[in-house]
Amino acid sequence: MSSPISLAALAPVMARIMVDTVQIFRPGPQVLNEDTGVYEPGPDIIVWEGLGAVFAAGGPGMVMSLAGQAYQDDARDRYRLLTPLEAPLASRDDCVRVTHATADQGLLGRVWRVLDISDANTLAVVRTTWMDETTQQAPVT
Repeated sequence: MSSPISLAALAPVMARIMVDTVQIFRPGPQVLNEDTGVYEPGPDIIVWEGLGAVFAAGGPGMVMSLAGQAYQDDARDRYRLLTPLEAPLASRDDCVRVTHATADQGLLGRVWRVLDISDANTLAVVRTTWMDETTQQAPVT
């Protein structure tokens, strides 16, 4: 009978996959701008920041024609966030951004919404979180 693989044995593999720095955050409560009298978004509440990886989980949804009208069925792109098991579980509607991209600079300036609480499994080696993108346009570089 073989012995189970330890997470320490997988550390070199995980270090090659999770090469970006990601933040899981929640939008902060609105604060009153006393100069304008308007409520504005407050500072984000950072839940976790550390190494991670973002992967596309499929292309955009299909566009169907409905009585001559264009109708997008599932228009958002699905993504997976991989983080170490030490990272906390992300909650539904938390947000994710990449703060440092090692290879693909196109990840910077984009924001994803967590679709559901992060996966947790008996035989997990990484934490998987399902997301959809909320960014509506490419960031200006």
